[in-house]
Amino acid sequence: MTARAISKALRELANPDIAEHSKRFFKTGKGEYGEGDKFLGIRVPLIRRQAKQFRDTSLAEVGKLLESGYHEERLCAVLILVLQFDGAAEQQKKAIYELYLSSTAYVNNWDLVDSSAHLIVGPYLERRSRRRLYKLARSTDLWERRIAIMATYHFIRNGDFDDTLALAELLLHDDHDLIHKAVGWMLREVGNRDRRAEEDFLESHYREMPRTMLRYAIEKLPERRRQAYLKGRV
Repeated sequence: MTARAISKALRELANPDIAEHSKRFFKTGKGEYGEGDKFLGIRVPLIRRQAKQFRDTSLAEVGKLLESGYHEERLCAVLILVLQFDGAAEQQKKAIYELYLSSTAYVNNWDLVDSSAHLIVGPYLERRSRRRLYKLARSTDLWERRIAIMATYHFIRNGDFDDTLALAELLLHDDHDLIHKAVGWMLREVGNRDRRAEEDFLESHYREMPRTMLRYAIEKLPERRRQAYLKGRV
């Protein structure tokens, strides 16, 4: 299957009303994080079904699809990469990982990152050096920074919190709300598995954390404990 053929199949599913809503939902206005992005108007479950249908597409063609100007086509490409990565031989996993991180200019919204970073970057780095995550976390590119912290969701699921906590500290003073939300979310996931590990981090940093990050991080804590953090009484 070629990128052109996949694009044609997706465009046959386009819905202008959904596209208009998506433009607003993904903040495509001037100065917003998704400025200029274009939408076909296809719901995510339908895109996932298309990705499964096209999962045997060559990596070269998936790479072409990933460069599409349409959000849903890029999402489909990312989901195909996720499907291909799962169960692939090591050489193929390396190729997918390298394509993904060489294409971060196109993995350029939170849904694209969140549906793939912990399923490609995290697993690939599980038994390798994780220095690349710290380079991404220091990037001037919003989406590379989000990839860095979201990739650690894979480690969290395996009871490994060290990189999540280190990257959370590195991103503590990030200036973007989407990083505050992602870091808070990952801290909450740490707490879901090891509350003491999360609270050790919070007790050291909660006074300097952006409010959104803190609120996301403490969402699942008991109400009295949540209020203590919010009121600065821990």
